[in-house]
Amino acid sequence: MIDHTGVTVSDFARSKAFYRAALAPLGYGVLMEWESVAGFGVAPKPDFWIGLGTPNVPPVHVAFRAETRAQVDGFHKAALAAGGRDNGPPGLRPHYHSDYYGAFVLDPDGHNVEAVCHAPA
Repeated sequence: MIDHTGVTVSDFARSKAFYRAALAPLGYGVLMEWESVAGFGVAPKPDFWIGLGTPNVPPVHVAFRAETRAQVDGFHKAALAAGGRDNGPPGLRPHYHSDYYGAFVLDPDGHNVEAVCHAPA
């Protein structure tokens, strides 16, 4: 079981705004914050962190679990509106398994961020 993870970002304010918007449809919010570090999650505990520094090279892939396909759609729409770049629109990915419904965006530093729902429609 993974307790928490995170990525290093080049522009803290820009990335915080991106993740705040992109993760909101999944129920995530900023739960802890210091000058150049923010922890996102569903209350009461953050499980995804961003911190200012030299971004990870190569960029990393982080997938967030969604309860519904509508949340995946909302994540993708919100992430693009917040400056993310499309890296795979919402849809089924049956090569993973028959109910794998995911969407992918690149964050401002090129990290591949995904929302995925494993439930049947």
